[in-house]
Amino acid sequence: MDTLFIPLSLAAGGLLAVQAGANAQLSKATGSPFAATTIQVVLAALLLLIVAIATGTAAAFGGLRAVPWWHAIGGVATALYVASTILVFPRLGAVVAVGLFIAGQMLASLGLDSFGLLGVPQQAPKPATLIGTAAVLVGVIAIVFGQKGATKELSGSKLGWMLLALVAGAVLPVQGAINGLLRQDLGAPFVVGTISFAVATLSMIVVLLLTLLTGGAKPQLGGLRTMPWWGWIGAVCGATYVTTVFVAIPAIGTAATVGLTVAGQQIVSLFVDRHGWFRLPQREISALRFAGVVVLLLGVAAIKVF
Repeated sequence: MDTLFIPLSLAAGGLLAVQAGANAQLSKATGSPFAATTIQVVLAALLLLIVAIATGTAAAFGGLRAVPWWHAIGGVATALYVASTILVFPRLGAVVAVGLFIAGQMLASLGLDSFGLLGVPQQAPKPATLIGTAAVLVGVIAIVFGQKGATKELSGSKLGWMLLALVAGAVLPVQGAINGLLRQDLGAPFVVGTISFAVATLSMIVVLLLTLLTGGAKPQLGGLRTMPWWGWIGAVCGATYVTTVFVAIPAIGTAATVGLTVAGQQIVSLFVDRHGWFRLPQREISALRFAGVVVLLLGVAAIKVF
């Protein structure tokens, strides 16, 4: 049964690249990435609530009162990640920022597994795990520097923004671990997903209000009428990703889960960039970037297989 989570995690990671394309259209339609994310998490929460009701597991919401409060706040990570993304992308460039996010994810995952933190089953790091994690990081570096302009984006004194990107990446596996604890408490993954996205919704509303109070752009909803239908699928992708991650972590480990999702994301991103899917700019795939993805996949295989 556990082996089923390998292709599921890989596919969930691929959905992140699809989500990015869909959310880019939603952001364009609303004129605000914060508003777009708020809409997306609201829709994801509603979708998971419908699934929880349809599967007869909604009664698990009643157990929330007996759960430690911090088991229910995993959704805050969504707001932190989104806000950090919007802050660091223009300062570091998208390619470098994504590379740092992935590095943060892998380092946090290794820490969660090695020390058994937040209810994650403790797994002493084997040589293959360390080598695999190092290979993933090397692959990420190759992907970053294989993209045109990455070296220029790293110039200047940007250490603070780089650290923020690392932290933002690190909160994602932490979110998965916390949601895993909530699943142990309630025993209903779709209910856990609903709660996570409900908390994410409240967090994003706070972020959106703060941006409006500080002079940020007001959302314009008129563009939603002309947005392509696939601009709405980010919610489905996000709900699937979050639910898959917190279910997979106890089964195959944090490092393997995150490594597989990262690999899936990068594989699909190659096709998105090469063919300009989702109305995104077409980009040539350099040999270095392609080699980086191959090394990343070998690293994930080392983590999981050996």
